Amino acid sequence: MNFSRRHFIGAVTGLASAAVLSACGSNSGGVETGSSASPSAGGSGKLVQWYHEYGEQGTKEAVQRYAKAFKGADVTVKWNLGTDYMTLLATTLLSGNGVPDVFESENGATLDMIQKGQVADLTDTLGDDASKFSKPVLDRMTYQGKVYALPQVVDMQMLYYRKSVLEKAKVDPPKTFADLVTAAKAVKTNAMGGFFAGNDGGLSVLANLLIWSAGYDQLNSDDTDLGFMESNFLDGVNAYRDFYASGALLPSASKDWFDGSPFINGETAMQWTGLWALGDIKKKWGDDFGVLPFPAIGSAGRQAVPFGAYGSCAAAKGSSNNLAVAKEFIKWLWLDQTDKQVDFANSYGTHIPSQPALVSQASQISSGPGKEAAEFVDKLGHASGLLWTSTISDAFNAALTNVVKKKANAQTEFAAVQKTAQSELKRIKK
Repeated sequence: MNFSRRHFIGAVTGLASAAVLSACGSNSGGVETGSSASPSAGGSGKLVQWYHEYGEQGTKEAVQRYAKAFKGADVTVKWNLGTDYMTLLATTLLSGNGVPDVFESENGATLDMIQKGQVADLTDTLGDDASKFSKPVLDRMTYQGKVYALPQVVDMQMLYYRKSVLEKAKVDPPKTFADLVTAAKAVKTNAMGGFFAGNDGGLSVLANLLIWSAGYDQLNSDDTDLGFMESNFLDGVNAYRDFYASGALLPSASKDWFDGSPFINGETAMQWTGLWALGDIKKKWGDDFGVLPFPAIGSAGRQAVPFGAYGSCAAAKGSSNNLAVAKEFIKWLWLDQTDKQVDFANSYGTHIPSQPALVSQASQISSGPGKEAAEFVDKLGHASGLLWTSTISDAFNAALTNVVKKKANAQTEFAAVQKTAQSELKRIKK
């Protein structure tokens, strides 16, 4: 996993989604243009397709190969180097210069793109095939009943645990947060931590999970206020504060949460990290590990996992001025070409196809913990919503830090977040 992918899937939980991007800034990374597709019989023009820089070897060549196979147009793949892809994309769409016809975007189109009319409505392109996609993933790419992106591939996070270690301590794999605390305390030794979720005590990557696992959504049903200002959430934050101070939570490790090394090296009996670590963990521990969603918090809680999925969008006014063919290409690649979708998810790292029916064809996740992970996304998946802006997210994270690390009053801290959110939502809703 290269940095930008780690940053993206981390942003799904603890940080803001790319909901409202600033239109300022410049391209700080290099840009490399991939080879153009060769002319095909019956071709109807040209298209330019953008990707961010994937770190997995072979991905660039694969997407160029897919583009070349499309018979409806000559497709040029542009491979954007560097980690500032979303800012580059926002700036380009705003300027109107060199706008790609087809591009990928984190969890689909941003609110800015939709409100400014920069992306095309793909609802009719999808047609009656919505049920082929994982519902939580497609829902994240839908706004006010309209679909603005087709999902490409899914990444997610989950809890890994050592089966033999929990069995020796005579504790079950945790289904509730209380179970997690009990298990972490039982398995902790002088040489091994009980649970690890990052070198900040898990506050960044688990932040929004404290909302979802308490049984709530980030915002209320009409997107005018926070959706979690209830006692079960506040009690859950206080419970995490106590867990943080208990000594059973490993405060730091050799690597941060996104690297499976602490779990692989035996620094912790349980770790929160990504699906991308599955292969290395399996090589180390064989069958001596299991995976779980984040446990339910309190009596109103539910198990949950976060996911991140790049979505393929069509620019409303792409440089090639060929919107109809751009929509056709997106449908061809991300709906109809299931063999290419399996290849994209399975051959370059460990990912989940966005169509659940394809999971059995992806060898890395067709059985065992990988299959369980795919089922977690489809049944328990969450992602930060379009209106969960950086302003709200920053206020939320600051409040959580104050409660957990500084022992501030949870009710007071999140009441201040509520005021910030109400003001921000009024500002951005149109």
